[in-house]
Formats: sequence, structure tokens, C-alpha cells
Amino acid sequence: MPIVGVKDTRKRQLIQATLESIAELGLQNTTIVSISRRAGMSSGIISHYFGGKQGLIEAALRHLLEALGQEFRERIARTDGSPEQRLLCIVEANFTEFQRSDLAAKTWLSFWARSMHEPGLKRLQRINNSRLYSNLRYSFAQRLSSEAATEAARQTAAMIDGFWLRSALSHDPQEGFAAAEALCKRFALEALAQVEK
Repeated sequence: MPIVGVKDTRKRQLIQATLESIAELGLQNTTIVSISRRAGMSSGIISHYFGGKQGLIEAALRHLLEALGQEFRERIARTDGSPEQRLLCIVEANFTEFQRSDLAAKTWLSFWARSMHEPGLKRLQRINNSRLYSNLRYSFAQRLSSEAATEAARQTAAMIDGFWLRSALSHDPQEGFAAAEALCKRFALEALAQVEK
């Protein structure tokens, strides 16, 4: 009889090993062998739990997306839920210590590059983009007209992604991330302060 939780523990270990392998070797050079060695498991278990390398890589990326969503939910639960607070929480969730860690940053960069060529990754990227835009637009729509909320959401999403990318690729990523977060927050709050409905 299987021990309760072993399957979930193994899956988490494999996802962690995948993130570590991508951070060190890149997505292209990450293999079932590089993952299974890091996890200390047989390569067959990857197929058993995830159906193969692609399924495991997609699970690792879903893990990053879930961490992003969880960070936002935890932050918003500690606020009054105002549009200003929601916007600040969205920006903060994208610039958490985990999301700007070397491990996450290298995985995100590899993911974005490969999502242009792989349908499964492209779908996850569309989900990620849609969630960011939807959360931003909802926040802006509390105060702005529909058209202004849409424009502000598009611009803020572009700023978050653009500043995150520039920071991840800079010579001093941590300093870049801190400045980027502050600029994105300022932009979002200024956009919210446009002429109201």
C-alpha cells in the first residue's frame, strides 16, 4: 500500500529538479537524465508521473505561474482590496524574491524563448498574459472608463514584463528589479489617477 503523500512529494522533487536543470543548462539542454539525476530518481518515474520531459517542463512552468498567483492572493488578503492596493499587489507579486531569483528568472527566460515554438508552452504563456492583463484591467476599471482601463492595463502589463526582462538581463539584476518594481508601481498609481468615469 502506497504511503500517503509520496506521489506529491516526488512530483515536487521532480519539478524542483527541472527548475534547477533549466537554470543551469537551459531548457534546450535539460534532459530526462539531467532531471532524474538531480532528483535522485529513475528516469522512468518522469514518464510515469508526467508522461515525459515535455509534461514535466509544463508542470514546472505551471508551478511558477501558481507561485505568482499565490503571492498575489496572499498580498491582497492583507489589504483593504482597493484598486490602489490591488495594483500594488499585482506589481509586487511579479517582483517577489522568488520570481526574481536566479532559478525562476532563468526558467522564465527559457520559457519565453521556447513558447514561440512549442504549442503547450505557448498556451501557458497566453494564460500568463491573460491573467496579468485581466487582473490589471479589473483594478483599473474600478475607477476609469472601460477604454481608459483597457489602455492602462495594456501599458502596465507591458511595463511589468519589460522592466522584469530588462532587470533579469542586467549586470546587477537585484538592483534592477528593485528599481523596476518602484517604477511599475508609480506608473500604475498614476494611471489609476487619470480622469475618473
